Amino acid sequence: MGSPVNLLRKQVASETRKRRLIFHTVILMSFLYLLISLIFGDMGFHRYKKLYKTKTHLEAQIKEIEIENDRIRSQIKSIKEDPYIKEKHAREDYGLAKPGEIIIQYDR
Repeated sequence: MGSPVNLLRKQVASETRKRRLIFHTVILMSFLYLLISLIFGDMGFHRYKKLYKTKTHLEAQIKEIEIENDRIRSQIKSIKEDPYIKEKHAREDYGLAKPGEIIIQYDR
């Protein structure tokens, strides 16, 4: 058999390899856990992509609504200020006429 010093060195080398293996395994498992958490976790990459898509969709809806609001505001302004449009609505919607005019209605 080998000398006690060689046996001790082999045992120390074996223990060192085991510790390194355990250390590297723990580091690898920790890294994998963090990676999976970043991708699939509650606030992970998939959640971020979903929220970003929702944000983009809502911003597009807001722009559409703002355009519609501007169109309606311009219609309201023209109804309030333009005498021709006031007269047109009075004639078409309410059947009003100026004094001396005759209203003729027909069905299409």
